[in-house]
Formats: sequence, C-alpha cells, structure tokens
Amino acid sequence: MNEDTITGTGKDVVGKLKETAGDITNDSALKGEGLLDQFSGKAEKAVGAAKDLIGSDLGSSLDRLKQFVREKPFASAAAVGVVGIALLNSLRRRD
Repeated sequence: MNEDTITGTGKDVVGKLKETAGDITNDSALKGEGLLDQFSGKAEKAVGAAKDLIGSDLGSSLDRLKQFVREKPFASAAAVGVVGIALLNSLRRRD
C-alpha cells in the first residue's frame, strides 16, 4: 500500500461523511462536495493500486532483463538493433 492509496482512502471517507452531513442538514453544496471528494478519493486509490501493480511487476522484469544482458550481451545488442531497424522502418515515410 502506497501513499496514494492511503490518501485516497482518507478522501473517500471524508467525502462520505460530508455527503451524510449534507443529507442530514439538507445542504446540497456540502453533499456535492462530499460526492466530489469521494470521486477524487476513489481515483487516487486507483492510481495507488496501479502504482503498486506496475512497481512490483516492473522491478522483477527489469531484474530479469539486466540478468539477460549480463549473460548474453551480443544477443541483447542484436535484439536492440532489430527493434531499432523495425522502429525506423515504421516511422519512415512511404511515398
């Protein structure tokens, strides 16, 4: 769990409290602010979850890639060259 997830959860809870307070006091502005806070909190929690997911998978993938490059430097260079040529060919203008 990262800071975005924690902050998002807090915003979501505060938003629910504001929405409830707005319902009780019949204050539509407070209720709307609460709904907005909930939306913002949910979005921030989603960003945090995505960061957690990408961070864990990305770290292990980079470690495997580094190991492959150390073990097979020529194969790595060849792969980079092939990808570079493919990229140049796809970006080249076709008349």
